Amino acid sequence: MAIFRTFLFAPANHPRRVEKAFQLGADAVILDLEDACAISEKVASRSKVVEAMQRSRSCLGYVRVNPLSTEFAFGDIYEVVQPGLDGIVLPKTESSHDIKTAEWMISCLEKERGLPVGSIDLMPLIETGRGMAKIGEILSCESRVRRVAFGAGDFCLDMNLQWSRDEEELQAYRSQVVLMSRQAGKEPPIDTVWINIQDTEGFAQSSRRALRMGFQGKLCIYPDQVAVVNDVFSPTEEQVARARKVVAAFEQAEKEGSSSFQLDGQFIDYPILYAAQKLLAVHEKVVSQRAK
Repeated sequence: MAIFRTFLFAPANHPRRVEKAFQLGADAVILDLEDACAISEKVASRSKVVEAMQRSRSCLGYVRVNPLSTEFAFGDIYEVVQPGLDGIVLPKTESSHDIKTAEWMISCLEKERGLPVGSIDLMPLIETGRGMAKIGEILSCESRVRRVAFGAGDFCLDMNLQWSRDEEELQAYRSQVVLMSRQAGKEPPIDTVWINIQDTEGFAQSSRRALRMGFQGKLCIYPDQVAVVNDVFSPTEEQVARARKVVAAFEQAEKEGSSSFQLDGQFIDYPILYAAQKLLAVHEKVVSQRAK
C-alpha cells in the first residue's frame, strides 16, 4: 500500500515545473488545472497533463480538475482519464451527488479506455461550509473515495474566517474531517496547504499539529515544503526503536500469561501495542518509498 505524506501541487501549464515536481521526493504530485492554471490556459493544459502522466516517474500522479460547477470539469475529466493517471482531486466537493457524478464519469472512461474500473483514485477536497456540513454524506456514499483532503484557503473565504498563524480557527473543522473519515472507515485525511512559504517554522508547526490531530499527510505548494512534511509524518529512529521494544516485550509478556505490564516506567497494554504496530507499519511504508 502507498504512503501519502506529501501531495505537491504543480501548475499543469508549466511543463518544466511539472517535470521538477516529480523529482522532489513527494509521495504524490498533483497537476493543477484549477487555481494554478489561468482560465485562458485550462483547455490547452489538458494535453500537457496527459503527456506528463505517461512519462516514467517515481511517485504517484494526480490531477486537480476544475469544480463540477464550472464549464471545464467535464472536459478535464474526459481528457485526463488515460493510462498513467493515478488519481483525480475533486475541488469544492459539496455533496454525495458530486461524488456520484465524478464516479460515473470516471468509470465510463475507464471502461472505454481499457483501464480497470476503480483503478483511478478520487480524492475530494473539502473547502466550503456546505462541503463540511455534508462531509459524512460525501464519505459514506458508495464510491472509490479512499480519503479526503481539507482545503483551508477557500474554506476560510467561504466561512468568513481569518486564517491565523496558529490556525486556532481551523481546529474544530480539522477534528470534524478526521472524525468523519474514521466514522466512514476511510483512510486518515490529508491536511491543508500552508500559504506563507517563507515561514518555515510556522509550516513545521502546522504539519506537527496535523499529525497530532490524526491526519496522515499534508498538501504542499512549494518545493521546500516536501522534505519538512515527509520528515514530520515519518517515524523517527527513536520512535521505531521504542515501538520494536514494546512489541518484543508484549510478545514475551503474553507468553507469560500477561497483557499489561510496565516498561521503562510506562504502562503497556493492548492499545499501546496496537499503536506501536501501527507506527512500525508506517515505518515500513516509508522505507519502501525511499527504495523507489
